[in-house]
Amino acid sequence: MRLADLLAGLSRLADLGFGIPAGEALRSAALATLLGRSLDVADDDLRAAIYTAMLHHVGCTGYAHEAGGAVGDELTMYAVTAQTNLADPKEMFTTFLPGLLAGRSLPDQLRLAAITFTKGRRIGVASTTAACEVGRDAARRLGLPTEVQQSLYRSYEWWNGKGVPDGLAGDEIPLGARLAAVSSTASLLDTVADRARVAEVIRGGSAALFDPELANHLGDHLDELLDELAACDPHALVLEAEPQPVAEVLDQQVVEVAAVFGDLADLKTPYLHGHSRGVARLARNAGSRLQMGAGDLDDLEVAGLLHDVGRVAISAAVWDKPGRLTTHEWEQVRLHAYHSERILAGSERLSHLAPLVGMHHERGDGSGYHRGSKRGELPVPARVLAAADAYQAMTQPRPHRRALHPEQAEEQLLGDVGNGRFDEDAASAVLAAAGHDVEVRREPPAGLTDREVEVLTLVAAGCTNREIAEQLVISPRTAEHHVQNIYAKLGASSRAAAALFAMEHGLLTSRIGPPTDEARR
Repeated sequence: MRLADLLAGLSRLADLGFGIPAGEALRSAALATLLGRSLDVADDDLRAAIYTAMLHHVGCTGYAHEAGGAVGDELTMYAVTAQTNLADPKEMFTTFLPGLLAGRSLPDQLRLAAITFTKGRRIGVASTTAACEVGRDAARRLGLPTEVQQSLYRSYEWWNGKGVPDGLAGDEIPLGARLAAVSSTASLLDTVADRARVAEVIRGGSAALFDPELANHLGDHLDELLDELAACDPHALVLEAEPQPVAEVLDQQVVEVAAVFGDLADLKTPYLHGHSRGVARLARNAGSRLQMGAGDLDDLEVAGLLHDVGRVAISAAVWDKPGRLTTHEWEQVRLHAYHSERILAGSERLSHLAPLVGMHHERGDGSGYHRGSKRGELPVPARVLAAADAYQAMTQPRPHRRALHPEQAEEQLLGDVGNGRFDEDAASAVLAAAGHDVEVRREPPAGLTDREVEVLTLVAAGCTNREIAEQLVISPRTAEHHVQNIYAKLGASSRAAAALFAMEHGLLTSRIGPPTDEARR
């Protein structure tokens, strides 16, 4: 199957995780196609522009935990940033701050304004660096060409050399990245503002943010290109325009693609790292014990990897909240299963799994969400996925509780079987799968030592050097030395990239501790 077709639906994860409408990434890719064609760019550059625009914001989950902790709602911050000409200082007051502060209480407005002026630059650089590294690594794992990987890594560089991550300037920035940057900005603004505003930002960013030749050409043909964009089917246009040879994946590689997007969703907060992989493993093994067919097992594994992609549509501040959720926050949480369903529905290859993914929080007694389905409405795969998700969540820590010991999780899951929430056969199969997991000793990847793997898991969890030192009973200087060595070996400089590497290579383990409050799964 075509990789572009598969990513067309999954790119909605990038949109929702950046606080913008689902489908915007695909629309940006279509505009990059139209712009590239009108300039008769080479095939390699056009391919890089298409995939870079489609995956432009795929790394936005990499700094969501830190950004949510700083501003309270990183999705609003991301969306407002995307609408701001960052090269124009005046727009900090005319666009960014009004958008960020809208609807906030006066104390909250004062706090956010102070953060913007004292820490805004640091937050912006750290967030963008994480997005670049995560985007590049995701493209590598998806098997995309080197020029796509590099374009994604350079997609936040500025023409004047003041961008991130490396301050490249002018023609040092890959053409695919330049095309994607100006197209993404114009496409998004066209959905939220009038054409005059689009022209103002595109021409205003010329020679600062954007390649002047691209920006001026787009500005000169703005109405023509945006009208053509509005009249086309972005999905069909992108598939038709992808240069030969088109990127393809085999059926068995869909699991690998799903693992990439499951990891990206789990980057939303350190509390979720490795969750989707754990659910997929348990669900597939449980399904095997229930003697499901090979095709059903494959579907169950892919659904397990992608069941939580909708989490990206809810602020990390909600997922990281240690106390009781408000009614509004709880309603947002309940919608994440719906968002997961709609993300998969956008991909022809994955659409048949959308209903299954949307059911992973349904319960046999009708107390689940988002539809409140009852036992008779839940097929066996949905019952298995729900039990696997619940068990995996219970054995991982959450902001409001420690992880449960496996025996405690078993007791709670069986208790929910007794009250009709979970199916007995499905829960028993999941527990059997969990009880037969065997840890196989293997050499750590990338030349890491065993101690560095320990440090890496704590880095991924968001621990500071001092916290790492306290947990491992070493000096802060030694902890810092380990962290520097790890980043050097991984070729990374952000917690997000390190966490993504740890998930990719299965290095994360549950941190066990006594339970406190009831689990918010």
